[in-house]
Amino acid sequence: MSLVKVEKQGHTLLIGLNRPDKMNAMNRAMYHQIASAYHQLQHDPDLRVGLVHAEGDHFTSGLQLDDWAGVFANGSGIAPGEGELDPFHITGEGLTKPVVFAAQGICYTCGVEMMLNTDIRVAARGTRFAQLEVKRGIFACGGATIRLPREIGWGNAQRYLLTGDEWTAEQAYQWGLIQELVEPGEQFQAALAIAEKIARAAPLGVSGSLASSKLAVSAGQEAAKQRLFPDLQPVMASEDVKEGIQSFLERRKAVFRGC
Repeated sequence: MSLVKVEKQGHTLLIGLNRPDKMNAMNRAMYHQIASAYHQLQHDPDLRVGLVHAEGDHFTSGLQLDDWAGVFANGSGIAPGEGELDPFHITGEGLTKPVVFAAQGICYTCGVEMMLNTDIRVAARGTRFAQLEVKRGIFACGGATIRLPREIGWGNAQRYLLTGDEWTAEQAYQWGLIQELVEPGEQFQAALAIAEKIARAAPLGVSGSLASSKLAVSAGQEAAKQRLFPDLQPVMASEDVKEGIQSFLERRKAVFRGC
């Protein structure tokens, strides 16, 4: 049985953790299968958006630490292989296509860190989040120390990074860490509906918007401002812009091709 279910559905790539009997604990084999799916999303021109979800009652109980101890001890960290892209974006190439995330049950450690490297998040009520690393003798190394303070504020982040305590889906929603809070069992369909809206939007517009937003975070607002109109210029020459205008005039939904 594959540890990760990968399914192409239209322009959306579904990436599902599939080790429910182990509460989707992430071992190295699962990591590499997820990384392979991210590479597929990045490099398949027909794919426009990813949806990360999990089979079973829980998103993940976290890393299977006995399988990862050697990786953490080697001083160089996680190394995606050929044809892989790090889903935590700690090493290597970063994903340039949007990812929607759906969580339920327990979503610990690596689950939170995967979520932090996605763009829109949905969670079922009752979902429990935590960075437990300080209770296991280590600290978070998949991006939480970098991204969680930015997402929920310094004090909120340190409150949970330094104690290993849980926080709730309701807290995450109040902080803006997740964007949709739904009833248990509805998280996948809610996330899929968002992903499909993204997939129907103009691909060049989506990629440009995401790239500008990421540049503002990584390089600062001034750098992003300098790129706005230069990066918009080739988009304005695209067939999709013509289709967007024509569909407006004809009062119909646009059909975009990404060119």
